Amino acid sequence: MILRIIFSLLIFFSLSSYSYPASTSSDAGSKSNYDKAAKLIKAAKKYESKGKNEKAKKRYERALKLLIESNKEKPNQADTLNFLGFATRKLGNYEEGEKYYLLGLKIDPNHKGINEYLGELYVVTNRIDLAKKRLDVLKNCNCEEYEELKDIIDGNKKSKY
Repeated sequence: MILRIIFSLLIFFSLSSYSYPASTSSDAGSKSNYDKAAKLIKAAKKYESKGKNEKAKKRYERALKLLIESNKEKPNQADTLNFLGFATRKLGNYEEGEKYYLLGLKIDPNHKGINEYLGELYVVTNRIDLAKKRLDVLKNCNCEEYEELKDIIDGNKKSKY
């Protein structure tokens, strides 16, 4: 009888003091606004590629709100400004998107994503000379961003974003 009580107490205390690791699936609220926005942008791109533009637009709008908050929390991060420019551009506000891209380039002039996306914005707004300057920045990166932008400038490919 005493052994049962001791055994029960041991089980009770071992279970009540168990702590779960910090990264359990129930801890989804710990992701940053930037991470949530990046996930929404990825989803929006998939919807866009399937022609589901209204669903894509809603994701870009939600991502934009999160990115604005992220930029308030941690101002002037090149990656955040890149996505701010991207989401804004995808929502049709090229002027505002360009401002975000240019702010990002002040922080990181060689940022591959910003240079590619800003170049694409310049192509869409018929400023090919400026697009070629972005391409020139990417020429030695040996990266897909260079190839993408080059094909778009040359007219061999339409921007997938």
